[in-house]
Amino acid sequence: MDPDMNPGVDYVLPLRWSDDAGLEELTAYLRRLRPLVRVIVVDGSPAALFARHAVRWEGLALHVRPDGDLDFANGKVNGVITGLRLARAEHVVIADDDVRYGEGELTRIDALLRNADLVRPQNHFDPMPWHARWDTARTLLNRGFGADYPGTFGVRRSTFLAMGGYDGDVLFENLELIRTVRAHGGREDRPLDLYVRRLPPDPRHFWSQRVRQAYDDLAQPARMAFFLAIAPTLAVALLRRRPGPALAGAGLAVGLAEIGRRRAGGPQVFPFTAALFAPVWLLERAVCSWLALATRFLRGGVFYAGHRIPAAAHPSRLLRKRARTRAQTSTQTQTSAQAAASGSLAARKPARLCEPSQNGLEADSPQRHSATVARPGSMTAPS
Repeated sequence: MDPDMNPGVDYVLPLRWSDDAGLEELTAYLRRLRPLVRVIVVDGSPAALFARHAVRWEGLALHVRPDGDLDFANGKVNGVITGLRLARAEHVVIADDDVRYGEGELTRIDALLRNADLVRPQNHFDPMPWHARWDTARTLLNRGFGADYPGTFGVRRSTFLAMGGYDGDVLFENLELIRTVRAHGGREDRPLDLYVRRLPPDPRHFWSQRVRQAYDDLAQPARMAFFLAIAPTLAVALLRRRPGPALAGAGLAVGLAEIGRRRAGGPQVFPFTAALFAPVWLLERAVCSWLALATRFLRGGVFYAGHRIPAAAHPSRLLRKRARTRAQTSTQTQTSAQAAASGSLAARKPARLCEPSQNGLEADSPQRHSATVARPGSMTAPS
């Protein structure tokens, strides 16, 4: 497919690599995508790597730099917004560079976006080494209570542009996007049976992400409070030589993970051994939550891709306020334009239109931010 063609779905892939260890595999994937979708690769890699990618991906994708006016603290958002600006299709898939779609999943997302503004699929690791099973326990627990946070979404381009994109000065950018769509009245669809493959990170990268993923929970206070309570509760039980509550908690964790595994045909992609890792993952998160809290208050935030980011994600109430402000500003602008066209008195009073925007993506007063994304397993894995 010619990358300038306009199919039913566009595919936005933001990335920033520090080396090309995965170049051959990703190139083969782009070649498989070529007949299915129009691919837009937004590449923030260093100049030498960018030039190499341009040669390898010529004819497979529209390969561009992030737009120069975008400088968010989370560079993935720079790539997403640039890609959505360049997209032509109404239905757009946003995917991390370790996500691997098939034709069936793309077709399903296209269909679901006819009735939704945001589609939230379910990632699963394939292959499944030990550390991927460990991290899959998080996925299963999230599914047991609702839905997991994937590294890919389907989004309506018109909705995305109407809401002005989303704020990239956060660490947990996937949650920020979800909350922003909701704040603007958008409809989210969470098909638990829409499974999209994801490549596992290497063990070194897996370990490097433990505290960073725990930091994401600062955007969900009740969840964070629960994890913070685990370690002291467990310590008290062990000091009193009462292992019963700890063993019961471990059994309950496995049971909840198994419930999540069995939902919506999960056993076809999630092995039973992943549920057995649930107590291990909870213990890891209990420890890392305290480290994340210390990182926030002692260091001012997580150091990520060259920048320190204090906020995990913005509260829903703040995003709703921003949405209302944006809507009011838009209405005032339209009123002023109509008044100017009619030569009314209101058109001679532009001060009415000077109410400042609270959305960092407003064209009238853009905020400057900064960022980059790491490479796979580099794209952030939600907590």
